[in-house]
Amino acid sequence: MKFTASLKKNFEFKRVYAKGKSHAAPSVVVYCRKNNGSMNRLGITVGSKVGNAVVRNRIRRRLKEIYRLNESCVRPGYDIILVARLRSVEAPYLRLQSEILKSFRALGILEETASV
Repeated sequence: MKFTASLKKNFEFKRVYAKGKSHAAPSVVVYCRKNNGSMNRLGITVGSKVGNAVVRNRIRRRLKEIYRLNESCVRPGYDIILVARLRSVEAPYLRLQSEILKSFRALGILEETASV
């Protein structure tokens, strides 16, 4: 992910949850907040209710790859958190991708010229 850094600290996640905007889809919830920087920062959360470690890591890898393939279409300067829901375990890759892109569009962080 060449245009994106990672959210790692608990206070960074809490700030986005408290002061950011959110959009919920059946399989994923997207939170975003302007970060006054030139790069996006991405955090991915998959709770223990979603499944065992193997399942959680597979979902995390899928979400990260969906973001990586579409990061050129995302406006820079945002902290973004993707929270996987229980339905993301059974959701096909293309449905996850379309839900994330719809959420990005609803939050106004998807570039207008993006043909996705």
